[in-house]
Amino acid sequence: MSVDSATVVKLGSRIGARIDGVRLSGALDAETVALIQDALHEHKVIFFRGQDQLTEDGQYEFAELLGAPTTPHPTVTSKGVKSLPIDSEYGRANSWHTDVTFVDRIPKASILRAVHLPSYGGSTTWASTVAAYESLPAPLKALVENLRARHTNAYDYAADRSDQHAAGAQGQAYRAEFESTYYETEHPVVRVHPVTGERALLLGHFVKNFVGLSTAESQALFQLLQHRVTKLENTTRWNWQLGDVAIWDNRATQHYAVDDYDAQPRRLTRITLAGDIPVGVDGTRSTVIAGNAEHYSIVEESAAQAA
Repeated sequence: MSVDSATVVKLGSRIGARIDGVRLSGALDAETVALIQDALHEHKVIFFRGQDQLTEDGQYEFAELLGAPTTPHPTVTSKGVKSLPIDSEYGRANSWHTDVTFVDRIPKASILRAVHLPSYGGSTTWASTVAAYESLPAPLKALVENLRARHTNAYDYAADRSDQHAAGAQGQAYRAEFESTYYETEHPVVRVHPVTGERALLLGHFVKNFVGLSTAESQALFQLLQHRVTKLENTTRWNWQLGDVAIWDNRATQHYAVDDYDAQPRRLTRITLAGDIPVGVDGTRSTVIAGNAEHYSIVEESAAQAA
């Protein structure tokens, strides 16, 4: 596969691109891998159609070209060895979130492959947290750049559900496993991207509260900022087809799986890549309040942090 055959098709002014002419595998040349990495940093989420040849092993081998895969999940360890099944049988992640922000070493990227899709619905929407930050007026930027928030897995985005789809025994068992070890981490609300230097809002459904603010104040500010993240101009929506693969920069996005497919099964497989410990505008890193995530992932040190 030559980089000359690859085409990056922009899907929106603030987020999203499709890459055509690439057949994903663990055997891609260095130039094509670099093109994918660059497109990911620029567009935040990228999509590939027609990757029917990709198996779970092939997805893992491809992921290794982009970074160091984590174990599937810090607490959900019974569902897979290499990848985490995103399966409607266990619950539905129809809430805005960034993956695994309740640990200190937030994954840098996720790679999602469609395995079984409903006959209608089941799309996923991504939002640029960089665009959200950049659109803030100066007084709000000054506020959030000095704030920190505590994130916890006690509020599972996939299981804090009262609807019929997540109420079964398997959904309850998944929630119990998800919360089997308690994690809480304090992150800067604005993190500096270790590669691009861009500033991004670090929020999502795992936020428990803002440090120094009351519960009511935290809730009001959280809703205000989340509204900025999910403004339609900051989003892109992907209608899945079998053979599709999506990769998103987990340091610069949130995402939401749309629950509009009734009781039909939907299954995708996710591999996450080890990331760094977030750093705020003032240079202060995230700190662990509870839980040790060393078994989940290494810490990928950026060049700036290692200096």
